[in-house]
Amino acid sequence: MRTLISGGTIVTAEGSRIADVLIDGESIVAIREGPELSASNADRTIDARGKLVIPGGIDVHTHMELPFGGTSAKDTFFTGTRAAAFGGTTSIVDFAVQSRGQSLREGLDAWHKKAEGHSVIDYGCHMIMSDVNDDSLKEMDALVGEGVPDFKLFTAYPGVFFSDDGAIFRAMQQSGKNGGMIMMHAENGLAIDVIAADTIAAGVTDPIGHGLARYSSLEGEATNRVIRLAEAAKVPVYIVHLSAKEAMQTVREAREAHLPVYAETCPQYLFLSLDNLGNGFEGSKFVCSPPLRSEDHQPALWDGLASDNLQVVATDHCPFDFHGQKELGRGDFRKIPNGLPGVEDRVDLLHDGGVLTGKITKERWVEICSTSPARLFGMYPKKGVIAVGSDADIVIYNPDATRTISATTHHMDVDYSCYEGREVKGKSEIVMVRGKVIVEGDKFLGHEGDGRFLHRSPAEYARRQL
Repeated sequence: MRTLISGGTIVTAEGSRIADVLIDGESIVAIREGPELSASNADRTIDARGKLVIPGGIDVHTHMELPFGGTSAKDTFFTGTRAAAFGGTTSIVDFAVQSRGQSLREGLDAWHKKAEGHSVIDYGCHMIMSDVNDDSLKEMDALVGEGVPDFKLFTAYPGVFFSDDGAIFRAMQQSGKNGGMIMMHAENGLAIDVIAADTIAAGVTDPIGHGLARYSSLEGEATNRVIRLAEAAKVPVYIVHLSAKEAMQTVREAREAHLPVYAETCPQYLFLSLDNLGNGFEGSKFVCSPPLRSEDHQPALWDGLASDNLQVVATDHCPFDFHGQKELGRGDFRKIPNGLPGVEDRVDLLHDGGVLTGKITKERWVEICSTSPARLFGMYPKKGVIAVGSDADIVIYNPDATRTISATTHHMDVDYSCYEGREVKGKSEIVMVRGKVIVEGDKFLGHEGDGRFLHRSPAEYARRQL
């Protein structure tokens, strides 16, 4: 199948230009300005005049079917990746979980079983480490060789995922030997649990207590601590879902000191706030960790994105129904399943609320949604760019189309939207994965199981001199 995309504005991290793109099979084989490709022997020509031609989005932080708090995230790899495709995302990297007492291998095998034959877009895995011991440290080396080169640890969730500083440092040391990268959920979970118990004892049981108990200063403290551990181990570190200005300042200072420190934020921290946790138990729809912050944190995050002190916007997509799942926490905000839906809305929210407001350029939009994730997580240049030889993961994006975000129309398997009623400008009209159109307009043309496992390389990019 040869497809010609004609007359569109190609947007990459490096710049924009009007040119034609020729796809043969799964790959891009030619890019030309002017009329040279107009007579190509293509099976289909897509008229992209007036549209943006962008590399498919890459969401490197999702949780499909994640067990949490006595229930599981609603989206399967089929429903979640189908929703991602409608939102212009053509690859995800999900988190496989090593449960306490399990091996890393058992956790990874369980995730392969969930995803293989079900994902409609290409998918990879990170590995959550819950037990750091001699055996799991050795297993890290094997997983790096199998295309799973990143390992997430937590300073939060005591008794579930929490690792102490010694365990984190040992894992970092091992990543220095095998080329992997450590990803950190940085909040001081031990202190937060004390504050949360005090908050409940004071009679605050509604979801707002979740946001009040998880101090932003404790995210800043934990972020600084894991950066210092990585500095001592002489390895890069990647901070997931950064939400607080204190954490942002710490990352900025580390990068100014030329340390290999990287970080992501999420749409919820850019467009929602602590106020959403109010309104009684309705606020449970917005419970995630780190929590939504007051609006005064948002300018620091946008500045971080504009200045490349934040490299990625991912979603931390982890949807739980309001009815039946979030309700597990009625009377005690500590029992509300943590997580929000968002994999379908990321690209449009950042276009509408970032590009069109002048906070970021359209080139930076592509960079934080696609190119930087590909570079940092071992997918570039097969993914994350429109270039000859790259996979034809391409989105034809209409910057003038408008849509209203709503649970009544979204494709995520969850009964509410965090952005209900918000009108956004910009929409993915055609979405291609390796040259195959899987979304066109409002029609899904893909098939369950079309997605392939992404065997990712250790990201030497993360070890470069800043």
